[in-house]
Amino acid sequence: MFRALVVEKDAEGRTSAAVRDLDEAQLPEGEITVAVDYSTLNYKDGLCIGPGGGLVRSYPHVPGIDLAGTVETSEDDRYGPGDRVVLTGWRVGETHWGGYAQKARVKADWLVALPEGLSTRTAMAVGTAGLTAMLSVMALEDHGLEPGQGPVLVTGAAGGVGSVATAILSHLGYEVAAVTGRPEAADYLRGLGANEIVPREELTEITRKPLESERWAGCVDAVGGAMLGRVLKQMKYGGSVAAVGLAGGAAIEGALITPFILRGVNLLGIDSVMRPHADRVRAWNRIATDLPLEKLESMIQPAVLSDLPKLGAEILKGHVRGRILVDPNA
Repeated sequence: MFRALVVEKDAEGRTSAAVRDLDEAQLPEGEITVAVDYSTLNYKDGLCIGPGGGLVRSYPHVPGIDLAGTVETSEDDRYGPGDRVVLTGWRVGETHWGGYAQKARVKADWLVALPEGLSTRTAMAVGTAGLTAMLSVMALEDHGLEPGQGPVLVTGAAGGVGSVATAILSHLGYEVAAVTGRPEAADYLRGLGANEIVPREELTEITRKPLESERWAGCVDAVGGAMLGRVLKQMKYGGSVAAVGLAGGAAIEGALITPFILRGVNLLGIDSVMRPHADRVRAWNRIATDLPLEKLESMIQPAVLSDLPKLGAEILKGHVRGRILVDPNA
């Protein structure tokens, strides 16, 4: 038997989440059984835990789109008992049982072996949000971004993706401008390495101007909507925006094609769910070397399985700062 957070739906279509005891025979199909050390909380998890079940397709369901732990049993030659592994994406926690449990059974193709220097705890302090942040930084660098070219903007900077992106960019020597709508988060962001705090309201007004003064050498955008529309108009010539979120809306309000044609601006879509294995390995290796772990500690809020229904509601409201580290064994 093992403990898990289980989401269930009643005859009236109402969902509820509670910690239950499950039998290992109830685990879904997969080549690898993992003893889960840690998971974490993402926006998608909040959707799956909350009313209506969000992205869940069948019940009962165990959410948790991230997990890190140790292989218990393996039917795949790439992994053996005792190997430390991390899993993010692949719709685990949505259509396949996920990491909010003491055990998980998954496909071998979904796993990445943890690089030297990263513990399972650190991996889940990073999680999907941190992996997405690193993929964003890599994409910006692959498109020519280098330190010294000017400030790099990070929107939604106090959230999971933004916090890790701020810390990585600062560690790599970039000048970081952090956008937040929470004035009380300013000291936290400066502690992560932000050189400038940009109030959210400066970038949310929709303007009719085709272009604005060049300000940003690059951008990691976790907001979308009207803010992304403004940022595109303020990018320096040849600059790139890594788009990772749409908390501000899926439509790029107020945007014109002008920045792309007259300034050669690049809009880079960052997907972490179906990312090829080689890209994941590269990103996790970069995390092991380029994320300052002492700053990562300041982002962490510990949690246990029974905390998740409340925390899931909080993350949907934008009230969660940094990274929630979930210990399913506590």
